[in-house]
Amino acid sequence: MTHSTKDEWNGRLLKCSSNLALPRNLHALWQRERLKPPALCAASNYRKANMRILVNSLVFSVGLFLFGTGSAVAQQQQPGGGQSPSMPQSNPSRPSSPDMNNPGAQTPNGPEAMPPKVDDKKFAKDAAMGGMTEVELGKLAVQKGSSDAVKQFGQKLIDDHTKANDQLKELASKDSLNLPDSLDSKHQSRVDKLAKLSGPKFDKAFIKDAVKDHEKDISEFKNEAQYGSDPNVKQFASNTLPILQQHLAAAKDLKNTEKQSAGQ
Repeated sequence: MTHSTKDEWNGRLLKCSSNLALPRNLHALWQRERLKPPALCAASNYRKANMRILVNSLVFSVGLFLFGTGSAVAQQQQPGGGQSPSMPQSNPSRPSSPDMNNPGAQTPNGPEAMPPKVDDKKFAKDAAMGGMTEVELGKLAVQKGSSDAVKQFGQKLIDDHTKANDQLKELASKDSLNLPDSLDSKHQSRVDKLAKLSGPKFDKAFIKDAVKDHEKDISEFKNEAQYGSDPNVKQFASNTLPILQQHLAAAKDLKNTEKQSAGQ
């Protein structure tokens, strides 16, 4: 080995010794043990390769950990994940707001709708007036009806409402109620209007009036029977209500019969 070659190898040895953090006089050990510089350099390269592998493995592990954490967070944020998305929840203890467009509507947590106010005295007067009117209309039906069914229905009005009127008069004497004893102009005009008709025209107008009037009477009698304050008047309304419902059913049957006859 020439001098220049030896110096060159010594330089390489010093370089390898510096990389491996070994004593600088390692070249003496190298000369004594007859090791070749390439062996030490190979050891240095092997150590560096191991370090690179270790670092790459560490970076890969950290990246895998971060990827797994990010996937778990993303899964929790999705609607189908382990945690459902936050939604505003209604407070069950808070009463629902009233419907301003419908003041009479009931709310689930609010008080029930106020019952209709019923004036017992007014109801008794109206019932007496209506009962007398039905008796007069029944008399017209018996006189002017063109069919036996209309005449029979007229007689039933006379009998039932006369009985109801007598019961109401007896009640009024006990409760000191003032009842009318004759028809007013409004109800008398109904009777006069029908009195001018005869034959099928009378039947048609009479039946129409009977259906409309009994529907109105049934509504008023129901309110009195349920919400009235005078027990005697309430009892009268409750007892008379089924009779009015029978009258309405009979009047509707006559109306259907009249329509069928007109269609033939």
